[in-house]
Amino acid sequence: MKIRLDQIVKTFDTFRAVRGVSLEIESGELVALLGPSGSGKTTILRMVAGLEYADGGHIHFGYQDATDIPVRDRGVGFVFQHYALFPHMTVAENIAFGMKVSRVKREKAAIAARVIELLRLVRLEGLGDRFPAQISGGQRQRVALARALSVDPKVLLLDEPFGALDANVRHDLRRWLREIHQELGITTIFVTHDQEEALDLADRVVILREGAIVQQGTPEEVCRNPRSAFVMRFLGDANVLPAEIRSGVAYAGGASIEALDIADGKAELYARPADLDWSLQGPGIDARIDRVLDRPDGRRVLASTGTGTQLEFDVEPERVMKSGDRGFVTLRRAKVFPV
Repeated sequence: MKIRLDQIVKTFDTFRAVRGVSLEIESGELVALLGPSGSGKTTILRMVAGLEYADGGHIHFGYQDATDIPVRDRGVGFVFQHYALFPHMTVAENIAFGMKVSRVKREKAAIAARVIELLRLVRLEGLGDRFPAQISGGQRQRVALARALSVDPKVLLLDEPFGALDANVRHDLRRWLREIHQELGITTIFVTHDQEEALDLADRVVILREGAIVQQGTPEEVCRNPRSAFVMRFLGDANVLPAEIRSGVAYAGGASIEALDIADGKAELYARPADLDWSLQGPGIDARIDRVLDRPDGRRVLASTGTGTQLEFDVEPERVMKSGDRGFVTLRRAKVFPV
């Protein structure tokens, strides 16, 4: 099911939460809406679901204008962050609930067979007779997904479904959800503020700020070619250095990099920790090591430049470095944005 949002707007009192968002989601695509709190991502998801109505614009499911269709008739499955399972019902009864209250009537045997099929799909075979309190948080979220899938939705909507789970469980469920999506091929919109989650799961990432889309693209596109300083900062750790553009070159301390499309003047140079390196000899940015942080997969170095700018960069674990060492921070790559 293809979804098209055409200049949708949502205002709460005097606050405009969504500011004319237009977006096309292809049939079978998994799209992540990513942004900080208050960026409008959950409001967009709720409008697609029919839980909120747009104050302007249109929402299309395929060729049908679904803007004013009630939630019950939209054919969407919705998974919330906090499971929303019925505590007095067993796992099997929770999964069957949507089918029992659906306008599409099913025989008891068909419902029972569908529950067994979904328990297999979410890898909870043999747990149908347990109650939600008797299973783990990760298992409850799998039940919530099975319940959403039980009504054969055209569109699956996920509102930060792993937000209440610990890091290890979230990591495992991300892989599992991607496998489920590849098997079923349901058009899916996934809301998160977790950059790693969005990049791991999505075919396409839509980055929102203050109710508007600031960039969208594949995980590779948004990571490798951020179009603004906001996207660069939001998508992970970034060092920021004041720079000066002169004749298509950005100069930051003793380092320089091409900036052909930026007019002469003040700018900021952004570099990920992996984009910087350390050298005992110049050229580079004169710096002093403040701390060396050892981690299982490498070393993170904290350094200060002569002007007091704080920098963080990663080196291989075998590199011999210690607090107080002086040297030069060098650039492997960087992004430059005008001030």
